[in-house]
Amino acid sequence: MSYPPEISARLGASRAGQIGLAPARSRTLRSVGVRDNLHFVLTAILTAALLPALYSLGLPLKFNWKLLLGFYWPSLATQSLFAAVLLYLAAVPQRSFGPWWERHRQQKARLGILAILALPASLLLGPAKGLLVTVVTIAVLEFIEQERTTGQTRKKIFDILVPAAYLFLGFVLVFAYNDVIAAVRFYGAYDEVFNRMDARLLFGATMPEIAHAALRILPTWVYKVLEFFYYGMFAQIGGGLVISALCFGRKAGFRFAGTIMVAYYLALALFFLWPSQGPFYLCAHHFAEFPRQLQTYGYQKQFLINVKQIWEHRAISQINTDYYIAFPCMHIAQPLIVLWFLRHWKRMVGILLAYDVIMVVAILLLEWHYAVDLIGGVLVAGLAILMVNSGSFSFGRKREQSA
Repeated sequence: MSYPPEISARLGASRAGQIGLAPARSRTLRSVGVRDNLHFVLTAILTAALLPALYSLGLPLKFNWKLLLGFYWPSLATQSLFAAVLLYLAAVPQRSFGPWWERHRQQKARLGILAILALPASLLLGPAKGLLVTVVTIAVLEFIEQERTTGQTRKKIFDILVPAAYLFLGFVLVFAYNDVIAAVRFYGAYDEVFNRMDARLLFGATMPEIAHAALRILPTWVYKVLEFFYYGMFAQIGGGLVISALCFGRKAGFRFAGTIMVAYYLALALFFLWPSQGPFYLCAHHFAEFPRQLQTYGYQKQFLINVKQIWEHRAISQINTDYYIAFPCMHIAQPLIVLWFLRHWKRMVGILLAYDVIMVVAILLLEWHYAVDLIGGVLVAGLAILMVNSGSFSFGRKREQSA
């Protein structure tokens, strides 16, 4: 695996053209003070306060680990690795896929083994999931083969897994405090406010009006495509973490995870101040007109049932993966953070930008967020990047001047 040419000189790789999977140790990866470790401090505080907060509000001290672990590690991890592979292939195809194909073309037995692997995966999981698992398996085997000579395979794996586990802890905290806030603040208190703000931004129109006008024109299959882009957003987060940790080491992986987590912590604070659910909550005709066959229909309906139950202090059995925060839009904040961390790879950025443009349409037409939520997401992303990455800005400038 290799650095793209535009980043090799800028980042001072130990060997030109090598991703290192032995990254150059530089000032950008060293802690430069409390500010760069703020995410650790905030996570420690929130972790220590969680059980007392749940207990005081009568919320269960039990989590849906089956769903949390079952989705985050097997499913999301596989999707994240797949996204990382696709992004890397797109960034440097001549140094990744080309050499791989030439080697396997000369050793045709390898291609036969891969075909044997792909067939049962497709039969058991279906064509799409089978392809995903096959590509990830090939990438992992290729990584192990390349790193075997360096003796750093285990280290590189832990460079990814440890920050990933830390990010998982952050998600667990967000899901829990999401319920804590819903128990003390009315969950839809500011929906009318944000809807009126939208009307000013959109020249008198509102997102429910725009979304339902689109419903009358667009076929259902368009919304299924939009759902694919909306729910696929999490794979690019995991892919960004994999690439950051693999290229620049564990500290960079922690900084990536920490930036995402700080953005979520800011979102929790804003949810406490201005709680809202999104246009689907405010729209009186949403569930009467929205296609029932879409996943989004079921999710939104169940979310409103669950959040109402928490607000009314009716007993819930466990902390689940429900997420009730409309403002700010984290479906914008997180991709922006990914773009910032992968900003040196122009092709990766181009692909992600194209994906994210479609995702913005999905966010709005699926009625998850107001237009003003998008603005809030942009601001939260920028603030989180500034709060966690102060040491890397000066480093980047110095490297560019010396390159």
